[in-house]
Amino acid sequence: MSKANHEPENQNHDVSAELLQPLDSAIHRLAERNAIEGVSPVFEVIDAVRPLMFSPEGLEALYQRVPAIESAGFFGGSDWDTPQTLVPSLSARTVRHGEPVATLVESLSQIRLLAVAKGDYTHASISAEHAHHLLAQVLAMNLDLVVGDLQEGDRLRPDRLGYAVQCLYHYLLRHLGYENLLEHLVAEVWRILAQRPVQVEGVKQMVTQIAVCLEKPDAFSGKSGEVNDDALQLINAVFSPTEGCREDPGFEVYSERLAEMDDATLLREAIAYAQAMHRTGLVSAYMPVFIRYLRGRWNALIPTALGLSQTGADAFHCYPALIHTLIDEALFPETSQCAYGLAMMLERGILYAPPVAPSLWRQIRLSLCDAAADKIVAVFGNRRSPEVFLLADVLNVLGRPLGVGQGNYPTCQSTRALSMWAYNMPAELLRILAWAARDDEIVMRFEGNSISSRELGTGLASEPPVDVDAVSLLTVPHLDRIYFEMGRRSVGRGEDPHKWVNAEFHGDHVGHGFRIAVDVFTGDLKDFEGFIRDFYAAYHPFYNGNIPVINPQPAGIAVTDSATRFLGWHAITIQRLALDPDEIMRVYFFNPNNDSGQNWGQGIVTSTHGHGELFGEASLPVAEFASRLYVFHYDPLEKGEAGDAPTDEVNRAMQLAQSSWASGR
Repeated sequence: MSKANHEPENQNHDVSAELLQPLDSAIHRLAERNAIEGVSPVFEVIDAVRPLMFSPEGLEALYQRVPAIESAGFFGGSDWDTPQTLVPSLSARTVRHGEPVATLVESLSQIRLLAVAKGDYTHASISAEHAHHLLAQVLAMNLDLVVGDLQEGDRLRPDRLGYAVQCLYHYLLRHLGYENLLEHLVAEVWRILAQRPVQVEGVKQMVTQIAVCLEKPDAFSGKSGEVNDDALQLINAVFSPTEGCREDPGFEVYSERLAEMDDATLLREAIAYAQAMHRTGLVSAYMPVFIRYLRGRWNALIPTALGLSQTGADAFHCYPALIHTLIDEALFPETSQCAYGLAMMLERGILYAPPVAPSLWRQIRLSLCDAAADKIVAVFGNRRSPEVFLLADVLNVLGRPLGVGQGNYPTCQSTRALSMWAYNMPAELLRILAWAARDDEIVMRFEGNSISSRELGTGLASEPPVDVDAVSLLTVPHLDRIYFEMGRRSVGRGEDPHKWVNAEFHGDHVGHGFRIAVDVFTGDLKDFEGFIRDFYAAYHPFYNGNIPVINPQPAGIAVTDSATRFLGWHAITIQRLALDPDEIMRVYFFNPNNDSGQNWGQGIVTSTHGHGELFGEASLPVAEFASRLYVFHYDPLEKGEAGDAPTDEVNRAMQLAQSSWASGR
């Protein structure tokens, strides 16, 4: 192996005052300038950071200065200023392939996340647990930096940045303290997949890196090097789910093998694809090759390959021309995940709703405007046409309405709306999408007046969504502007604008009863006991006449971290209330933030599996959920007696709230 594969030798790793003094001075000047002018001379800090990135001692010095760097406003005005919205796959790419300045800022951000995760620094908008999960995913996507030599592209980065990033990841790994790194990262992948997200490219990157690690078992200590069945299930699902592609032979060789298979062998292939897909939620790029081959040889086997139950198979056979066209137009190796979306859409039976099939035919034949096409190409590339990527994600969103997600809190309202429409009003979603894709405009009505997104400025989110499905990519910017405008028109009415906006924005199925826990002018609690009791009377089956949630309802929660600090208001959807396997009544809800597994403090940990959750749902016992609820809609004509709500549970919910987000209110 050539010496070029290694970091240059004889580097002096001592951190001298000559390196620290310029950094401390730059941080001090940055703080002074921001205090007076709000203008950040961050490049001076970046220049001082650069030489410290090449040794553990230098990184430790940066770690110790995280509070000073943060308080000086280094991240102010950038995406890094709101770490709770950072996307792991983007962070991983930025630190590895970004411009030098972006790489260094991202590196500092990850050192800051490490400090938060270890409890050495408290950040106002991200919990230690969230920081830990984010770092684990970023580390998983760049595991090759830890277990092997630098790749050519890393070695050739300017200013030896590749070596700096490798040093950073060795540092992160040591301080995160994984005794069994590989098993932890595999568990992290399964934790994410239990929520069945629509966007899985980041997960597939993690699986790819885990596969690399299994080829180098000596890179880890302890049990980490042992072949792990959970890891192999993931790797096989992505790269080799069947006997025909067991050693990942490539599409050309696999196509040749398919042509030589008899019917019994094809049947075994179909069953293996279905099992791998439904077990993990991941689809191999070989599966579209297989299904497209069946289109010319054995169409009747496709429902088996999709793993359809009798419900899904019946829908398939009722709409064969539509399903075959969707496969022909949308399913390719580059869009392999839509096979799962198609399967789950058929399982939902939504094609039996009269408007849905015609709406899908319209989508198939839709011509995209230049603005929409350019957005899709910018995010998804040009390996397939923009129409292909959009149609594929239509299937993904319709198949997994609770898998739609975005980490960007300002757009949680719009993301929630997409989920609600896909779940409950699929034809409405397809109509809105057609407008955005064809016309670069969405028109909605508010109290009898039309609002066009084309005529509005920026909404709640200043930047367009990133790392999202194509449906969200095209619709969220328009919806965000309209939602903001509806809110603007509702200001000054003496009550929270959500009272009027939510029903108009999400649809008539939103309950017209409205309850809010805080006074909109003062932020103080307002009849909090009555608020909790009304929630029980409206939603709890034991106290509302055993009426289930007919249509999912928008609601708002006060998000707290594991230390019970208030992080902000957040939009969710109440999906249903039901007894879990342990006979505990739980609220099952949709959280549009890409990851619903959260620790809100006081022992309140949102569950995503193991308590009767459907894919994509989070859940909590009713009192724990109510303790974080601050606004909800209900049907005033179908509400029980608030006085019947159990006093002990009401008091517990109030106490949990008043000792966390409602403290001082």
